[in-house]
Amino acid sequence: MKARRIVFIILALAIFMSFNIQGGMCKQKQEPKQASGGDLYNEIELFSDTISIIKTDYVKDVGPKELIYGALKGMLSSLDSHSQFMDPDTYNEIKVETTGKFGGLGIEITIKDGLLTIVSPIEGTPAFNAGLKANDKIVKIDGEITRDITLIGAVKKLRGEPGTKVTLTILREKAESIFDVTVTRDIIRIESVKRAEILEDGIGYIRITEFQENTSKDLGTALEKLKKDGMNSLILDLRNNPGGLLSVSVDVAEKFIEKGKMIVSTKGRMKSQNMEFKARDPKPYMDFPIVVLVNEGSASASEIVAGALQDHKRGILLGTKTFGKGSVQTVIPLRDGSALRLTTAQYFTPSGRSINGEGINPDIMIELEEKTAEKDEMKEGKKEEKKEDIFEKLEKEPKEGLTPPEDKKGDEKKSDSKKTEEKKEEVKKKSEIIYDSQLLRAIDLLKGLKVYKTISG
Repeated sequence: MKARRIVFIILALAIFMSFNIQGGMCKQKQEPKQASGGDLYNEIELFSDTISIIKTDYVKDVGPKELIYGALKGMLSSLDSHSQFMDPDTYNEIKVETTGKFGGLGIEITIKDGLLTIVSPIEGTPAFNAGLKANDKIVKIDGEITRDITLIGAVKKLRGEPGTKVTLTILREKAESIFDVTVTRDIIRIESVKRAEILEDGIGYIRITEFQENTSKDLGTALEKLKKDGMNSLILDLRNNPGGLLSVSVDVAEKFIEKGKMIVSTKGRMKSQNMEFKARDPKPYMDFPIVVLVNEGSASASEIVAGALQDHKRGILLGTKTFGKGSVQTVIPLRDGSALRLTTAQYFTPSGRSINGEGINPDIMIELEEKTAEKDEMKEGKKEEKKEDIFEKLEKEPKEGLTPPEDKKGDEKKSDSKKTEEKKEEVKKKSEIIYDSQLLRAIDLLKGLKVYKTISG
């Protein structure tokens, strides 16, 4: 401590001498007494001293609420990427968002490695149709660089009236490209259980796009239908599913796990935050093998289901490592109408593995190799050497290398009939993408399991 203080004094003297030599002026204030001890109340003196100095010495007059709100925003954002302070206006907007009556893009976002990152685009939404992908980095919103943006700040910029457009500058690290994508906002309506069908040889396929209130009920209906149609094995597709309600993820997982077994636990600092969620379904589906498809867009509730099935050896995970979004946020209103969004706990799989920041590794690692020409999409984007330099390069050369998708250029000039034909072709391509390498490997795996069961008696 003494050594650091000596270094500080030497540095301060050097600065003071530098100002004198250059003829400048430096007003030196008496150094406040250092607080003794490490308890909160002593440390608050440092906060109080700082506010006093800003009030008397800052170049402009700053109101007390502005100072306190700024301090709270910095304090919460320093904890983790999900904790946020919301002023009254922002808190009210977030409450409106939960009604679903707003224009959005259909993506879940987070801050990852200091960059605004797409967790996953939700199938059938404007973001999905525009070709956005899990782990795409949003480095600009309508031309404004997103350095140091908060999640709430990003949500405010991305949300808007249905029919309005927003232009995103995307850094796609796997393709080493950077490009602009213009997305038209729309009311987001999500069908959470999709494509419940028999593929071949009694292999059922169900895709869950998000965990909503009706997901468990819809899944139960789909399973009963497939059983009647002769299903003897199942592929549960959780790829690009950004999550949803914790309670629903438990309801979904318990359909395949014996009653009484652990599905997920949460752990925090307070006893009330330490909870265990166990399977309660008296008649789970236990008489057929399951393959669960996951990828980097599988997050939160998806990881809870995948982790539970993997830990209980009830399903084989196939695909790529999941996103790793496994923390619980609690919204705590404050007296003036503002609120805190505070991380209060983390998710753990039945075996005690942490999901948050770790993700879940599949049992069989298979990269997606699509059968369409989608790999060539936007391939002319600018290559970047270092991720940490992205904002500096954007500021210095904001227009260099931005290659929007071909179907975006001059889009307004195209005739309605041509647009309709292109839309049909786009839908056709998207239906082809479903039959990808991961799905084909899952089908082969289930066929192999059936053969093994037959020959082993």
